Amino acid sequence: MASRLWARSSVSWHGVACCFAIAGLVCPSPVVALEFRSVAAPAAVLYDAPSLQGRKVAVLNHGYPVEIVVTLGAWLKVRDATGELAWIEAGRLSNERMVMLRVPRAPVRNAPEDSAPVVFQAEQGLLLELIDTLDNWAHVKHRDGLTGYIRITELWGI
Repeated sequence: MASRLWARSSVSWHGVACCFAIAGLVCPSPVVALEFRSVAAPAAVLYDAPSLQGRKVAVLNHGYPVEIVVTLGAWLKVRDATGELAWIEAGRLSNERMVMLRVPRAPVRNAPEDSAPVVFQAEQGLLLELIDTLDNWAHVKHRDGLTGYIRITELWGI
């Protein structure tokens, strides 16, 4: 069916290829590595514009992970765990990787397997240090020193 449709069309394959090439230059690929950072300061203010004169829209606590969406000089447009977008001073963030539990409750296991013993139960909103990732698992560290593995799908910030 598709070959018959193209046979009737006045658009050549060359023209279609050129359109896709141009679209690729104009529209970035949807497959991109997400960049996350965490709040370094004890608290950081989010603004509605990249300026200290902007309206303050929220305050994030130390360790809260945010996704970097846009960089504009010393300001970063970030997305928080709720999906809201706001601006933050770049100096308020750290490259330390923190993740946050986004489901009500999840087990942190001693190995990256569903059958592995549970080290501790994580509650929604808990911040964990990201050590590494392995397939669909994140190796994390609790602030009390406990380490274990949790499903990536249960986390924000990765």
